[in-house]
Amino acid sequence: MKIKDVQVGEIIVPLEKPFKTALRKVKVLQNAVVKITTDTGHVGYGEAAITPVITGDIMGSIKGAIIENIKPKLINRSIEDFEDLMDILHNSLVNNTSPKAAVDMALYDLYGQLYDIPVFKLLGGYRKEITTDITISVNEPDEMVEDSIRAVEKGYKTLKIKVGKDWKKDLERIKAIRKAIGDDIEIRADANQGWTPKEAVMVIRKMEDLGLDMELIEQPVKAHDIDGLKYVTQNVITPILADESCFSPLDALNIIQNRAADMVNIKLMKTGGIYNALKICNIAETFGVKCMLGCMLESKIGLTAAAHLAAGKKVISKFDLDSPNLLAEDPIDGGAKYDEYLINLPDKRGLGFNKIGNVNYD
Repeated sequence: MKIKDVQVGEIIVPLEKPFKTALRKVKVLQNAVVKITTDTGHVGYGEAAITPVITGDIMGSIKGAIIENIKPKLINRSIEDFEDLMDILHNSLVNNTSPKAAVDMALYDLYGQLYDIPVFKLLGGYRKEITTDITISVNEPDEMVEDSIRAVEKGYKTLKIKVGKDWKKDLERIKAIRKAIGDDIEIRADANQGWTPKEAVMVIRKMEDLGLDMELIEQPVKAHDIDGLKYVTQNVITPILADESCFSPLDALNIIQNRAADMVNIKLMKTGGIYNALKICNIAETFGVKCMLGCMLESKIGLTAAAHLAAGKKVISKFDLDSPNLLAEDPIDGGAKYDEYLINLPDKRGLGFNKIGNVNYD
């Protein structure tokens, strides 16, 4: 099974309602899709999310990285030589984690097809069903309460509340949501780098004093401020999750060794795909640290790859893989099966796609 072609296309899917965080507002999902074809007729798929405020990757840079730098190095290479392919991919150029992730997913898809096994079983096969949270975009408190109640009515047991715009109003948001949904639903808050270290400690302590029972707080301070992240972690009881601070295995090692956070959030768009995400899993497991697996508003293409990783590894204990549930339609046939908060991995080889719609390839 040798690689004959690597194509890059665009997928465009409207969201049910705007997705708002402290960093960005998105109305339409517009991502890059990678399609790798082999001489045996097998096809592997991957996806790169357009998140310039986090990874720095935009559509033009993703296409250029893949077509100009990665593709020429992969043509006529055998899928059987998988470690060599990963070495070529991840050393093809620095940074550019999203395009690397898309190619990485497609290669894992083909590797599973080669040996007629689902990717999650290749990765350890710990489980085949996971439960995701649902994201509540940052808006006025009343609207966030309505969105939270609606999610609970659909069966969600964990809500991820976007905050970080204004700590005083953030506190109002969390208080109003907790009052509306009761004490049986888990609440995790994601500040998306929106607070200073002192603000973070102050507002989290207020949440603790009010008995809001937060499951965790995600990325309260700027990504580069590891000392600030550590300050927050050491001065609150609530667990702190590092997200934008943790891209690479080296980042994870630095955060964990310095006890700058209690957990790390793995996202394929940050790690460059499954290959490096597995290294973070191994580091975390060695130190006894649990991981979350998150997403960056990908379609079910990227989220299927993420779900396979989540299902494969025991050390990944929390799941934020909800973006397909935020879309107005699903043009993907096959892959992970979403039933609101339940995600099931069918026993199909590779990533299990049948047909990818809404994609135009160059």
